[in-house]
Amino acid sequence: MTIERMVRRDCHEDRAELLRELFPEAFTDGQLDVGVLRGLVGGDEAGGDNEHYEITWPGKRAARRLGARAPTSTLCQLPGQGVDESATKNMLIVGDNLEVLRLLQKSYAGRVRAIYIDPPYNTGSDLLYKDDFRDPAAVYLEASDQADFSGVLTSNPRSGGRFHTRWLTMIYPRLALARNLLTEDGAIWISIDDNEIASLQLVCDEIFGDENHVATFLWEKRTTRENRKVFSVNHDYVLCYALSKDKFQAARNMLPMTSEVLDRYENPDNDPRGVWQSVSLNAQAGHATKSQFYTITTPGGRKLNPPPGRCWSLTEDRMKALIADNRVWFGARGDNVPRRKVFLDEAREGLTPHTLWTADEVGTNDSAKKTLIKLFDGVETFDTPKPVELVQRILQIGTRPRGEDDDEIVLDFFAGSGTTGEAVMRLNQADGGSRRFILVQLPERTDNPAYPTIAEMTKARLRRAAAALAGPSAQTETTGARPDLGFRVLEEARSNVQRWLPYDGGDVAKLPLLFRSHDGLVAGWTVENLLLEVMLLEGYPLDASRAQCPDFLDNVVYVVEHPRIPARLLVCLDGEIGEGTVDKLAEFEKDIFVCCESALNDALKLRIADALHRVKTL
Repeated sequence: MTIERMVRRDCHEDRAELLRELFPEAFTDGQLDVGVLRGLVGGDEAGGDNEHYEITWPGKRAARRLGARAPTSTLCQLPGQGVDESATKNMLIVGDNLEVLRLLQKSYAGRVRAIYIDPPYNTGSDLLYKDDFRDPAAVYLEASDQADFSGVLTSNPRSGGRFHTRWLTMIYPRLALARNLLTEDGAIWISIDDNEIASLQLVCDEIFGDENHVATFLWEKRTTRENRKVFSVNHDYVLCYALSKDKFQAARNMLPMTSEVLDRYENPDNDPRGVWQSVSLNAQAGHATKSQFYTITTPGGRKLNPPPGRCWSLTEDRMKALIADNRVWFGARGDNVPRRKVFLDEAREGLTPHTLWTADEVGTNDSAKKTLIKLFDGVETFDTPKPVELVQRILQIGTRPRGEDDDEIVLDFFAGSGTTGEAVMRLNQADGGSRRFILVQLPERTDNPAYPTIAEMTKARLRRAAAALAGPSAQTETTGARPDLGFRVLEEARSNVQRWLPYDGGDVAKLPLLFRSHDGLVAGWTVENLLLEVMLLEGYPLDASRAQCPDFLDNVVYVVEHPRIPARLLVCLDGEIGEGTVDKLAEFEKDIFVCCESALNDALKLRIADALHRVKTL
């Protein structure tokens, strides 16, 4: 075995490796031959007519490259800024969401049940994320030294000439990366208005497949009339796309029964099976069979046939069986048109979600703003929050209260005021769920001295929401267990791992970086932050446990474990690996060992390579 140097891989490399495993014949001298690949999957090797239905815009290729680029930064923890940090599994990440999505690719691929985002609506006054298209090395040199990421926003006026193209270039790579994170039955839900609904749907059709468009929901965002405009726009949209529509539909939940629906259940005939409501027993005759046309004689002696153009919804034999079981209601006098009795116990699954969401059901922009002002003790902090009830509706449909290994993850990478985080907390408290959230918010500057960035507002909102839900009533309404009302704060930061920056014959100032890159680590690294970066590079999630292993006496060795990953991650960041450590590693042959390249001499490399299947160096 050879010892592998840890490197950041981009999506192109991972996909090329997968293709090489599936279709080795399509690679010649290490390069993919697209024509051969097309032939191997049943197409024409020549390619034929390349014209097909798609959405395109200037900059689309660059947008694809942005999504596939390897991350150039990492995450670091900000202790003391969250709530119940030692026990919580909820995360708030402060930074550029495109870079954060890149960082989460290995650790959370196929693990996120529901994604909700409320991106900029592209009204002309919205600020857009200004992604950099320059050389990756230059991007790294610039990004690795900046303290925050507040300089990557730009306005997008209609007069700029690239109104739609800039928005599409912004959203495309983020959606492409988000798709990789969804579970097989997961879905993404996107709030949007008329400005980009058409473009967004075409982009989602391309990324997720038009066959995976689940539904487009209309949300009544306001109930008052806006007289200053030509038309009063009272609705927005929520687009829903699944990784697999069939699997999502099989797993999606019904909505809880409302008091209005429950009021329809009565028991006028004192049926011992309990309260019931009646439903029609006739249907349109267009696709009926001969067995659905017959005469019914009511208990009162009245003879009934289906109305013109209609038929009975059941065959005669099935109808007689229901009548014998007292499951058909003919009215109090026994001579009304028959209706089927549906008992409440049989309808406990709930209500089929509909695509029109009214203000009474899920709130409005105005109600959300008033709720947030109340939460902040009368101070107005955020102009356009979404209602908690709206996100709760999405989570009721798209998540389970408790997932496998208590692993039901909700992601929002346009977190804004933190509505999604509060919705997760409130829903868990209501149904005993163990959902957890990952929120991502750019530290966009504000004019509020109390909350200088939107990320600070997000933190404050989550703290206040947790405090409002805590106390004697913190137990869940269904199980009595205490919900997770905490969160940890992490921040996008420069990588702790030195990068190889080849000299391109240009600026000689780059030469010191070239010679310094063999050192492995950048100056100022800390154990906690470097350990977190190694976890992300190796695909261990942020909530993985990590602790010093007492079995090693010659070195400080940390063990990282997660129930979903069979192998443990052993990390030693000491400047030199001791002989006793090498001997002890033989007991961990199925695990992964990571250390500094400079900590190993040639003899130790050979011994470690013999002891372990997987060894990597920084």
